[in-house]
Amino acid sequence: MLIKTEKGRLELRPGHRSLGQRERAMLLVADGQQSESKMAELFQGDGRRLIDQLLAQGYLVREASGVGPSPSPESPPQPRTPASHGEQFAGTRSLATARMFLFDLSERLFAPRDKALANRYRDALREARDPEAMLAVGRALIADVEALAGSERADGISERLAKLLPAGLLENSA
Repeated sequence: MLIKTEKGRLELRPGHRSLGQRERAMLLVADGQQSESKMAELFQGDGRRLIDQLLAQGYLVREASGVGPSPSPESPPQPRTPASHGEQFAGTRSLATARMFLFDLSERLFAPRDKALANRYRDALREARDPEAMLAVGRALIADVEALAGSERADGISERLAKLLPAGLLENSA
């Protein structure tokens, strides 16, 4: 299992963007719950290269099953619980759940400020009939959230959406 180091957690905070989108996405997935082999399959198999890069640069560490990472003498111990956005979700992962999350998000964030944008996302989510189309709408919505509310809010939404989508869906998209 892979977990974020303090350097990795700092990278995900606002104003600390030194990595690309894929590297940041890999940091979001590194929560100690996903196996390294599953993470390596992400981004059409490019995940292995990203993992190796993030390990070498000190953004990730390997965690033995049930045991925290062994700290080096010069570094302080790392907390085991990664920071997460929003409340814990214990429901079923599904496209329907993710779609409802995006509908609700659009209504809460865009409808009060820009009804036309909220309507555009409402229509796009209704028309998204396959997983790839829904992911495309989700990515566009997150980009608009970032423009409206900043990168920290967009990263939190992206993390939450990843937890709602079916487990294999993100592995097959880039």
